[in-house]
Amino acid sequence: MSDPVSALHHATNSEGLVSICEIGPVGMITLRGDLSAKPFQKAAIAAGGVNIPNQGRCLMELDRGIAWMSPDELLILCRYDDVAGKLGDLNGKLAKHHALAVNVSDARAVFELRGARVREVMAKLAPVDLHPEVFTPGMFRRTRLGQVAAAFWMPEEDVVRLICFRSSAQYVFDLLGVASQKGSEVDLF
Repeated sequence: MSDPVSALHHATNSEGLVSICEIGPVGMITLRGDLSAKPFQKAAIAAGGVNIPNQGRCLMELDRGIAWMSPDELLILCRYDDVAGKLGDLNGKLAKHHALAVNVSDARAVFELRGARVREVMAKLAPVDLHPEVFTPGMFRRTRLGQVAAAFWMPEEDVVRLICFRSSAQYVFDLLGVASQKGSEVDLF
């Protein structure tokens, strides 16, 4: 088997208000079904290593976790190498239930933004209220970033993890770079 290749080969930009880094291959499984069903919950928790998050939240523990995507969808995050095993386990546990588990790892790119102005940079691009009293660490948002679909969360203050389609990774990286250019500060937060 060949080694996974990230969309932008770990591209980084530390020239601006925040540092931007494509973090490379991340394991991602879209899991759809009845979030209130006990078998579904049990299988998701086993795969994600954390409890099912509330609406609009992402729970992470080290390099694995679960993000709430919609009333019938979760995104399970894990190490890239662990996806096949987790997917097989999910499909086995949910074989008698109405559910769908799909490996979407290679269809996505993941970026990490770090710095005191991370809220400001994201607020320039996404129609989300990023005030510290409104958007807190652990919250998860599906939205648009410029002209493309994206999702992001704050694992901790001053850090954002962002997921987009692999096909738009270069656009997102460039967009983040422009939004974080020195001299573009708006001092909103």
